[in-house]
Amino acid sequence: MRQGSFVAYYRVSTARQGRSGLGLEAQKKAVSDFLNGGSWQLLAEFVEVESGKSDERPQLEQALATCELSGATLVVAKLDRLSRNLAFLAKLQESGARFVAADMPEANELTIHIMAAVAQAERKAISTRTKEALAAAKAKGVRLGGNRGNLADLRKGPATSAAVRGRQARERALKVRRQIESIATSGQTNSLRQIAEALNARGITAPRGGRWHAAQVKAVLQRSLPDSS
Repeated sequence: MRQGSFVAYYRVSTARQGRSGLGLEAQKKAVSDFLNGGSWQLLAEFVEVESGKSDERPQLEQALATCELSGATLVVAKLDRLSRNLAFLAKLQESGARFVAADMPEANELTIHIMAAVAQAERKAISTRTKEALAAAKAKGVRLGGNRGNLADLRKGPATSAAVRGRQARERALKVRRQIESIATSGQTNSLRQIAEALNARGITAPRGGRWHAAQVKAVLQRSLPDSS
């Protein structure tokens, strides 16, 4: 019996498949059958029209951001295909999101870590070759390295900590802004009050917890504007 909140992520290979529903409907049915029964809520669904020439996965990023902001679990229909997708594995691993696959329910975060470790084997081989090349360059007299810092850098601790917190707040605001843009472009609503209701429906909490209100939506939109300085 499935419990809790979920965010679904579907992947189709071509725009034609996305428009026709070819492959997409089967994925949605697999997720629906997997969640059937229990007490659960599907907060949102994201469909990726994936190009084999690009590692960009904007819909996956939106899905993972929704999971992060709401505490939901990401659910996909078929792990067997996505497990060979390095971009998917990397983003999933980096996000730390809870994860489940309809075709492989026993898979979990540990499974993904193992898959990612295998997929990164070639990257490690590349890293080894790079180190060997640097060692060869050093042997030839090429100067390597750079500024390793000084005492003044050690005194920047508190300021750096504050800067990190500020950056994290801006990053969260940006993620929420993307959710708002997703809501607006889907034609659901445009008013601040209705956007707040849509965010609440997705299970996304306000910056200090609790439910969203129009004033908080406005503040996030202002905070996440690009720096004009």
